[in-house]
Amino acid sequence: MTIYGVALLALAFILGQWVGVLLGDWLGIQANVGGVGFAMIFLMLGKEWLVQKNQMSPEMTGGIAFWSKMYIPVVIAMAASLNVKSAVSSGSLALIAGIIPVLAGFLIFPWIMQKFHPRHHG
Repeated sequence: MTIYGVALLALAFILGQWVGVLLGDWLGIQANVGGVGFAMIFLMLGKEWLVQKNQMSPEMTGGIAFWSKMYIPVVIAMAASLNVKSAVSSGSLALIAGIIPVLAGFLIFPWIMQKFHPRHHG
């Protein structure tokens, strides 16, 4: 079952990167804009959907936790270095492109919390 957690993480990453590239193209810059952030949103949505459907096993949770501890920091570091290069060469458009995913996150997160009612572990 651990492999399913890794598969969910991989799917979220791929979807996030795809949305980041689409957003970059839409803004007219040849860069991935917010792909890692979108991947995290997709991972949260996927995990909460599985929890609601009672499909999230402890092994799957372990697979997600293992790779998130190892993989996500590396991806964020790589994406950050690419984003800095793009931002320096793009000027004010990069600032606008950075603000859009943040605002989208602030607008979508309350809906996610309301819709999925995440369980509190403690």
